[in-house]
Amino acid sequence: MITGKTKVAGVIGHPIEHSMSPPMHNNAYKQLNMDYVYVAFHVLPEDIGELIKSSKVLGIQGLNVTIPHKTTVIPYLDEIDETAEKIGAVNTIQFKDGIAKGYNTDGIGAIKSIQQYTALKGKDVLIVGAGGASKAIAFTLINEKIKSLTIANRSKENAQKLIDNIKKQTTFEKIGYQPINEADEIIGDVDIIINTTPIGMYPKHEVEPPIKTDKITDKHIVMDIIYNPLETELLKQSRLNGATTINGTSMLINQGLVSFEIFTGRKASYESFEEALLEQLNKG
Repeated sequence: MITGKTKVAGVIGHPIEHSMSPPMHNNAYKQLNMDYVYVAFHVLPEDIGELIKSSKVLGIQGLNVTIPHKTTVIPYLDEIDETAEKIGAVNTIQFKDGIAKGYNTDGIGAIKSIQQYTALKGKDVLIVGAGGASKAIAFTLINEKIKSLTIANRSKENAQKLIDNIKKQTTFEKIGYQPINEADEIIGDVDIIINTTPIGMYPKHEVEPPIKTDKITDKHIVMDIIYNPLETELLKQSRLNGATTINGTSMLINQGLVSFEIFTGRKASYESFEEALLEQLNKG
């Protein structure tokens, strides 16, 4: 029951009706018997500054941030975590003692998902795509002491911007570009493949994968950050080739669990998030 003591957290975006975060967080609150509620707030881009001010006034505990606010919210924050600053995007805001502090848990969510299957140290990684998710995952991977990183993308210019950004802000040197239509030429040299593009996402899920899969084998781990459908064509073909596959629900859950802890100081179970997420996906 919501009372005058109930604490509020939420997610902001434009649009926001599709968000899977409220069911996951609220299910965890219920299981932990916490007096919290998590809601979705539709916030227009021009109102983002007022939103941060209002959140402080209303005593909001924390906010997750989704498209299109991950970069535009930064100037209105009081502090920003070092990793989020390098990435240049925020997906989690903690409000504490009048301070709004930004974090980025996207990369952590991906890394935790992969670490359920293998250690990252010394691995050769191929990231497909050069957008915001790619950037978050790339910076976090480097912190895990991977051996090399290759960015496969249609636009060399966008990939090079990401590569230059990483070289400028870190000491990591073993990073390069590969045209996306030639990504299969280096698959034999990598251990982990991560798709960060929207290719294969519902409702346009019956399309060819963003890269050729014929050279993927049982030595590979293939992750797709898409969670609808649960098995993209990339994951399906990779699985049939013997690869270990990880779908986007794992990253979504893991990044949410980190946000949950930032907001509340408590740890929620993976199962509490997964149960609520799968129920929502099955409805869809």
